[in-house]
Amino acid sequence: MPTSVPGPLALVGRALETFTGRVLGRHQAAVVRIGFGLVWLAYLLREWPHRRVLYGDLSPWSMDLAQRLLADNGAFTVLPWFDGRLWFEAVYHLAVLAAVAVVLGWRTRASSVLFLVTVLSLQNRDVFLGDGGDNVLHLMAVYLVFTRCAEVWSLDARRGRSGWGGVVLWAVLGAVLAICQLGDFSGSTLAWTSAAFPYVGWAPLFWGLWAVAGGWWLLGRLRPDGEVRAVLDALATMVHNCAMLVIAAEVVLIYATAGWYKVQGTRWQDGTALYYPLHLDYFAPWPGLSALVGSALVPVFLISYGTVIVQVAFPFTLLNRRVKNVLLAVMMAEHLGIAVVLGLPVFSLAMVAADAVFLPTGALLWIERRVRRLGRVGREPVPVGPEDPL
Repeated sequence: MPTSVPGPLALVGRALETFTGRVLGRHQAAVVRIGFGLVWLAYLLREWPHRRVLYGDLSPWSMDLAQRLLADNGAFTVLPWFDGRLWFEAVYHLAVLAAVAVVLGWRTRASSVLFLVTVLSLQNRDVFLGDGGDNVLHLMAVYLVFTRCAEVWSLDARRGRSGWGGVVLWAVLGAVLAICQLGDFSGSTLAWTSAAFPYVGWAPLFWGLWAVAGGWWLLGRLRPDGEVRAVLDALATMVHNCAMLVIAAEVVLIYATAGWYKVQGTRWQDGTALYYPLHLDYFAPWPGLSALVGSALVPVFLISYGTVIVQVAFPFTLLNRRVKNVLLAVMMAEHLGIAVVLGLPVFSLAMVAADAVFLPTGALLWIERRVRRLGRVGREPVPVGPEDPL
């Protein structure tokens, strides 16, 4: 008998069931979490000796100038709350601790919010710093808060059910947020409304996340198998899947816009765009290597054209998994080359971490098995489940 082809309604129902009942891209979300945590941590540690010049009291971009700009753009930062070096040092080192917690996946619901707060606080203190990777990190720090990025490869996944330690941390953070909300030192930073789009301040976001975390734990204790908990779990799954979709769309948008802007540039059209930065001292951390690469005119020409072709073509290759994986490997290799040759590590590593959202699950599970075998952590083989679409 001929097999029946599911109708449009059946396909929509099946897709909706998957979207609400299955956490898509769990391993990709974990890699994105670890990747951006490492990028921010490496940046903070590398700039630790220069932290006061970049973001502190010795910065050429004084706090007075920063506050004038903040009054216009409404960006979030906690650094203007108090004067003096002590508060700056506390925020900077809290950023280091938050990055470590995100990498390890420890109390990720709380640490991801602290990660967001510290990323925004430092980057918005001086918006003239950065090499492009800070913009990617800025956006991904927001998106990570809404993902279930600690379901695998995290201390939270090893710990399992949260105990009273999480409740204590939740109560402490709530008290700190209340003090910051009611204190005059926070100014309009934690206002409930904002003049900027979408007319909602940061207070509803932070209090909403705090209330959801408390309600989630309470329902898990009182009604773990109740209907309300099931509905909230489906809602959290949908929020995660939406956030992962936004991350993927953001990466596609970055490559698409970069590729089409390059098409309009005369230096990219004649294939000499890469030649010029290779002969600038600012982009030559290894002068000998830059001179060697810049002297090879044919490879420079091919890489320039290849970069444009790959970036323009990448959004269309998502329809073919094999072609997408090949171009993904090429782009990651290109970013690593940019980090070494042109000396743009933050930008390059941030893009590699963002690209990880498209890594195939099978490859990630293969790497996990090899790491466990080398580290002798797991004695049982890692089960290979169905590959996630992301």
